[in-house]
Amino acid sequence: MFDGSPWRLLPWTGPDGQPCYLHTDNPESRLSMLADDIEEQILAAAELLLDEVTAESRVLRLALRDVVRIAVSRGDRLAEYEE
Repeated sequence: MFDGSPWRLLPWTGPDGQPCYLHTDNPESRLSMLADDIEEQILAAAELLLDEVTAESRVLRLALRDVVRIAVSRGDRLAEYEE
């Protein structure tokens, strides 16, 4: 069942702050879909935050913009890979 399926880093941590991972070959499992939804919410929040960062925080704004760009790009590549 899990042969060849990569471990997925989930967008939340455990109670002790350690990362949580999911190992499944079903991208439509309940937990996979929950993680997808939360990742979308996190990206949307980051994009909104970009508009709120003041000019005084230019370095933070640039860093956050780049992180959002990378996350969106990776998500797009994953969708192409799965097809």
